[in-house]
This record gives sequence, C-alpha cells and structure tokens, in this order.
Amino acid sequence: MKVYKAFNLYIASEIQLPELIESEGKPDVIVRLGKLDDTTAKEFDLGNNFQGTVAEVGRFLIYQGQEIVIDPLPGVDESLLRTILLGPILCVLLRQRGLLVLHASAVRINNQAVAFMGGSGWGKSTLATAFHTKGYDVLTDDVMPIQVGTGQPLVFPAYPQFKLWPEAATSLGEDINSLSPIFPNGPKLSYKVSQGFQQTPLPLQKIYVLGKGESHEITQIQTQQAFVELVRHTRAITLITDPEFQASHLRLCTELVKNVSFCHFIRKPSLADLPELVKLVEEDLAAASVDNLTTV
Repeated sequence: MKVYKAFNLYIASEIQLPELIESEGKPDVIVRLGKLDDTTAKEFDLGNNFQGTVAEVGRFLIYQGQEIVIDPLPGVDESLLRTILLGPILCVLLRQRGLLVLHASAVRINNQAVAFMGGSGWGKSTLATAFHTKGYDVLTDDVMPIQVGTGQPLVFPAYPQFKLWPEAATSLGEDINSLSPIFPNGPKLSYKVSQGFQQTPLPLQKIYVLGKGESHEITQIQTQQAFVELVRHTRAITLITDPEFQASHLRLCTELVKNVSFCHFIRKPSLADLPELVKLVEEDLAAASVDNLTTV
C-alpha cells in the first residue's frame, strides 16, 4: 500500500491515488478492496458503520472513520472510481470523524482560509482557481472539511486538483488541450496545482455564499440565514441519517456561525469578470480588517 496525505489524514490505499500527495506516516485511514453483498449490508447502519452503492461504480463500506472497503463493478474505470472515492465516500468518512464537511472551495488570504460555498455549477472551483492564478494558495475544491469546537474553526486542506468546466479553464488562460477529463466522457477537466497548494490547516475567516444576479454585490448575512445556508450546503447530510449524527451536525453548524463571518456574494454570470470578482473579495476583506482594527 502507498500512503498519501489529504484532509489532514494519512491514507494508506490498495488503489493508486495519483491526485493525492504521497507521504509517510502511520495511516489514519485504510482503503482496500473487498467483497460486499446484501448480507453484510444488513449489519451496518447509516452512521459510523455505513454501506452504500453507487450506480455503475460499485459498493462501498465506510467504517468508524477509519476504513473504506470498495467492491467495484467489473470493468469500472479507475478514474471514475477514484472520483467517487475522493468525493462522496470521503465526505462520509470525514463526517464520521466529527468534521463539518461543506460544499465549498477555499483559498489562503492573509494566512487564513476564505471559502466560497454553493451548489454544483455555482462557480466555486472557477473562483478559487482565479485566486490561484493571481498568486494565492488554494486549500480545497468542492469538499471542505472544518474542525469545529476547538476555538477558531480550522479548514483541512484537500489535495492539489481542481475540477473546471472547459470554458472556465479557457477564461483563466489554460490550454484545455493540455488538461484531461476527470474521468472518461466527464464534463469537467482536471486542473492540477503544481505550486501554491496550502498543505497545513488554516483558521477559517469568512464564508461567501455564492449566488447569481444582475450585478456583483457582497452583503452581510444574518446568523439565522447563515445557519440555513450551512445546512443546505453540508456534504453527506442526506446519506448519514443516524439521529446522533443529525443532532451533532446541527450543533456544529450552530457553533460555526458564532465564530465565522458570512456574506452573500451575488455575481452576474460572466467569466470575463473574474478579475473584478477577485478584486471585490480583496476589497471586502480589507474593509473588514479595518473595521476590526477600529473596533479594537
């Protein structure tokens, strides 16, 4: 088994995971191949002992936040298998380990994590990559785990790959002919970060909730609405239905809104405006820093 580092975990895997950074350390998580069937499924719940099926990919068992067993369908493409493993499967495992996992991308600004949260197709990856092309380090793409309840919430880095639509990659100056699809016939391309990837956890400063409109605008979100947005954009929330996990999830969301600033970030759908959007966020963060100094 090779050992990789992702999400602040050492992951030993029987499956090659070229998207991740190879490392050395005592494994926190084991990924292995094994046979799963309906008999074993009856032994597991939808909490710490989770077993499920992904159509056209295979069965997965996620156990106690420490082990993933994969029973792939014959002939399944390895890149598709890895996409499911590094996405929804690891989201369940991270939740089992007590983390709040959001549908968000994050970048490093002023030694803190700044996140962009929203649903699929809302521009999280594109916006984070726009910051990266301007020289900012990136932490996560689409899957953002947060450690809550130990003082300032911490964002755990994912791995150095972003998933971009071809038109977004082109607008960012990338040659799409040099980028590979995430998996065969997949709609998005793999943008691998060779430099500028933040490999250690960072305190979470702010979450921008993305939306679409007729103009570009950043406005503050009140606590109650921020809580609703967190619940709406939590990963694996419909998969892990154990009551204890559901109650824990609400506690984590409540704690996060107490310690992190939230804003709506409304943007008109124009890839040509990406530099303007980056500048708008920079100015908003700078203004917030001035306000904090004035308050102190």
